[in-house]
Amino acid sequence: MSSTIETPRESPSERAPKQDAAPGAGIADPGPLGLAAFALTTFVLSLFNAGLAPEALEPIVLPLALFYGGIAQFLAGMWEFRKGNTFGATAFSSYGAFWLAFAAYVQFIEPKLEASGVTETDVKTATGIFLVGWALFTLYMLVASLRTTGALVGVFATLFLTFALLAIGDLAGASTIATIGGFVGILSALIAWYASAAVVTNATWGRTVLPVGPRS
Repeated sequence: MSSTIETPRESPSERAPKQDAAPGAGIADPGPLGLAAFALTTFVLSLFNAGLAPEALEPIVLPLALFYGGIAQFLAGMWEFRKGNTFGATAFSSYGAFWLAFAAYVQFIEPKLEASGVTETDVKTATGIFLVGWALFTLYMLVASLRTTGALVGVFATLFLTFALLAIGDLAGASTIATIGGFVGILSALIAWYASAAVVTNATWGRTVLPVGPRS
């Protein structure tokens, strides 16, 4: 009887290199976070744009724009990159950066323009140009959203109208149009909140409780 201990032969499957897990496989869906961050910040700012909240209280938007609409939404976009979702990554990263840029503009740039002697009309023109760029971005994101869900189409359609109306209001000096833009912004926020709630609720319950509309 031999005293030599033989090592068991490996099967072909054991010799094969181990496959890494799919990118983003262990990451929860960041979509509800991004939508909720967008919704709350948009809702609060739109209350002021619509004239439903006292203008003197408008600075309360800044912390939301920095930490929730800005940083939290931007992080949601980064996680969407990890999950391989090009649409979600582009949307959340961009709108997160929008809120950070908006906070910086209101806190640093707008006062600097006013202190340098720039007229109020020119300051509104600068704001309008800022908003026009975001309206154009939102327009092509709206086109892309047509291949997602009805809820997201609603978010991007109303958001495009919000940016467009606010931009026209600032560029043309038409406060009534800007006020309408504020009301449309509230609607956009409500739809985004619904979309966020639907994803969280449906995932938690394991079935469709809140429908988001069929994909086209």
